[in-house]
Parts: sequence; structure tokens; C-alpha cells
Amino acid sequence: MQLPREREWDLTIGPDTVRMFITKAKAISAAVKQDYDGGSEHEVELGDDDRDNHHHDGLAEEKTEDLTSEELRELIDDLNVDESAELVAIMWIGRGDYEAAEFAEAVAEARGRGSRQTAKYLLGFPFLGDWLEEGLEAIGA
Repeated sequence: MQLPREREWDLTIGPDTVRMFITKAKAISAAVKQDYDGGSEHEVELGDDDRDNHHHDGLAEEKTEDLTSEELRELIDDLNVDESAELVAIMWIGRGDYEAAEFAEAVAEARGRGSRQTAKYLLGFPFLGDWLEEGLEAIGA
């Protein structure tokens, strides 16, 4: 029987806050279309008559309302420096960059990168929700 290892750190970011981020990140991932096939699933063939009558504003037409992503971005941006560093460290642990025993080292490394653009950094990972979940479990929070 393995005894639970005592943590050598106290989290600044609440585990429930991280769980909320996990839920939102997974919702964002689920919204990504799984049927993407070389970028052509939404292409429309226009005949010569249609080309003359079809006017659009470029990518402005392609913009969609992604409130979940924007909400998560704002929530991450609202974290203080310590919370931000811990969130990045938890993700790194979940991704396998660090072991749970190296949490303090991962936090120090994350703090060294600064809290600038943390939301942009984290939201760039399609498996963010999974990695946060795995990292949170690994550190026993």
C-alpha cells in the first residue's frame, strides 16, 4: 500500500478554479469541428453568374461568436502572477514536461516566463483541458 505523499507546496490558485478552467477548456475543444478535411468542408463552388453577385468582407464573414474562449481568456488574464505561474506549471505537469515532485521548479520556470500573454499561450494548446486535469490529479489537488 502506497501512502499518500505529503505536498511540499500550497497552491495559490484554488483547485476549484482550475477545475472550472478545465471545464471551459474542454468545452472549447469540443466545439472544434472534428470533420475538418484539408480545409475544404466549407468551400462553396460558385458558377460564373454567382461570382458576379457574391460580395463579402473577407474574413469578417468568418468570425464567429466564441464566448467560451473569450470568457476563459478573461478569467486567465484576471489571475495574479502566482496563480498564473501555477496554472502554467499544472499544465506542464499534465503534459509531461515535469513530474509532480518538480512542481516548485515548474512554478519557478513559469514565473520566469512572466504572466504576459498567459491566456494566449495556454489557449494555444488543443489539449489544455486534459493536461490541466492530469496535472491537477498528479499534484494531488
